Amino acid sequence: MGAVVLTCLMTIVIILNAIAAAAGLALFAVAIWVAVDGYKLYPISSVSGKDDIFAAAWIAIFTGFAFFLTCIFGIFAALKRSRALLMVYLIIMFIIFLFECASAITAVTNRDYLVGNSNLVKKQMLQYYADSSTKGKAITQTWNRVMEQAECCGADGPKDWLDYNSTFIQTFGTTPPWPLSCCKRLSNFEVEDREGCIIGKSSAIYTKGCFQFIESVLSRYTWAVSWYGFAVLMFVFLTLVISMIYYMLLD
Repeated sequence: MGAVVLTCLMTIVIILNAIAAAAGLALFAVAIWVAVDGYKLYPISSVSGKDDIFAAAWIAIFTGFAFFLTCIFGIFAALKRSRALLMVYLIIMFIIFLFECASAITAVTNRDYLVGNSNLVKKQMLQYYADSSTKGKAITQTWNRVMEQAECCGADGPKDWLDYNSTFIQTFGTTPPWPLSCCKRLSNFEVEDREGCIIGKSSAIYTKGCFQFIESVLSRYTWAVSWYGFAVLMFVFLTLVISMIYYMLLD
């Protein structure tokens, strides 16, 4: 009876580790997607000194691949029925588990800081857009890309450029009162109606703000690194518990 139970536990440990290895590879892949930053929003988080989402992604790249390798080792240890190998496996998995906890928590807290409301993003935009510094150039390029691709203007809308003092207004005056990236484009990306955009015609300017787009992108990044990371952690925790039981029953 004892041998049968031990064999069943070994089979369960092998299956759980195989699934955990696949989950680790998936975490590795989504973390790379975040680190690559396909939406190119890193300057918005970097300029605030709160780029922890991307730091968390790099940690998750390490932990995802480490989970994969360690789970393969765990399968080998289970098949060998070696207490020494299983102990090494459990220690390594626990260390990786702690690193992934740090990654997931870091991503969540950073996301809440950046997109809790639009004021922080708006303040950065008004301060750095059109500024000649390195940060200013990065923010300017980022906002131009966001406004043109997402068809939006400012953080909450075009009035952001009128209601608040900004580096853009100080540099270029009030003609135009907002960047030309706020202007609607033709299919060839030329400004559709420059004069209409300058005077604020709704048919010539993007009227919605960009904050919703920025929030949605950062939320996707957070989901990839944090919430999926938490899901992997819960499954790994189950795997560790079953592996510990198997370890204790071995002679």
